[in-house]
Formats: sequence, structure tokens, C-alpha cells
Amino acid sequence: MTGGKARGRQSGGRGRRRLSVDERREELIAAALQLFSTRSPEEISIDDVAAAAGASRALVYHYFGGKQELYLAALSSAAKQLSVLLEPPTEGKPLERLRISLRRYFDFVESHAAGYTALLRGGPADRSGEVGEIVDGIRQLLLNRILHSLEVETPPPILRITLRSWMAAVETAGLDWLENRDVARSDLEALLVDHLVVVFHAAGRHDPLTGRLYDRLSQEELSE
Repeated sequence: MTGGKARGRQSGGRGRRRLSVDERREELIAAALQLFSTRSPEEISIDDVAAAAGASRALVYHYFGGKQELYLAALSSAAKQLSVLLEPPTEGKPLERLRISLRRYFDFVESHAAGYTALLRGGPADRSGEVGEIVDGIRQLLLNRILHSLEVETPPPILRITLRSWMAAVETAGLDWLENRDVARSDLEALLVDHLVVVFHAAGRHDPLTGRLYDRLSQEELSE
């Protein structure tokens, strides 16, 4: 009887593939991201993450010193995935490059909903320290990608502020779309491109370079 049980356990053990260190770590991060996307880090315990990943509490502590370390690792993982998708297009006119970058951004929003939501909603209101560095790093990366698409190396203050304001609108739109999904993704992306052209029109009255960019983008839209 005992031997039969032992053989059964051994047989079951052979049927389950043993995960590598990196695979197990990624599995725990994925479970944590899913939890952090729906609840604040303060409400989630190591036991919650262990249960979600089908692992033991001790194993989570083995890979991560504590909840803060796990949270930072989860955010860093989401940020790294997004940075890969946002590699700038090398061909096309500015608006077309922007559309490609925006499409890739929303590819991440849709395919990594948990990571995206955790990245923007998770964490304390005071985004200082390492959490703030991760979130700000992604925003700076996105700003650089947009400037690259627009063929601008060093933006004047008005253009920088305009782009950062638009980026905040993109983030809000992404979160709203994930929550409601009552607008076609392609329509949302087109709306956000049009939104940028409109805010360039307003900002162009205060800054010559932004005004020239607006003229250029408007001509590009007319030629399509």
C-alpha cells in the first residue's frame, strides 16, 4: 500500500517538467504582476503570490528577499517588455512612424494587461525611489521614441510639455480601454494620433518649432 503510494508520487513527479531557476522566477513574477494589476501592493502578501503561482511561501522568499523586491522585479519585467516593443521604426514619414510606435504600445497594453496596469496603477502615490525610477524611465523612453519619430533631437520646452501631456492622455486611454473595451483598438489609436496633431496646433501658437511640426504633420495627413 505504502509502496504503491510512493510509486504514484514518483510517477506524478516524473510527469511534471522541472522548471529552471529563471523559469521559476518568471513564473512568480507573472503571478505577482497579475495580482498587482488588480490590487495595491499594500493589500497583497507573499502568501497571495505563492498561492497564485502554486508555490510555497518559502520559495518566494528564496527568489525574492521580500514583497518590495518582488514588486520591483515585476515592474522591471513589465518595463523591459515594453521597451523592446518600442524600438523606433526606421522607415516612413513622421506620422506613419508614430502610428507604428503607438500600435506597438497598444500591442503591449493588450498582450500584457497585467504588467501595464501594474506599471501605471501600482505602488504608492509618491513615486519616489526605485518604483518612480522604473515608471519615469518608461515615460522617458516613450518620449524619446516619439521625438525620434518626429525627427527632433532636442525639444524646446513647449514641445516637451506638449508631448508629455499627450503621453499622459495615452496612458489614461490605455487603462480606460482595458477596463471597458467599448472602442475598437484601431479607432482608439487613430483618435490618439489625431489628438496629437490637434494639440500641436494649439502649442504651435506658442513655439515656432512646434508650429512647423504641426504644418508638416498636417501636410502629411492631407497627402494620405
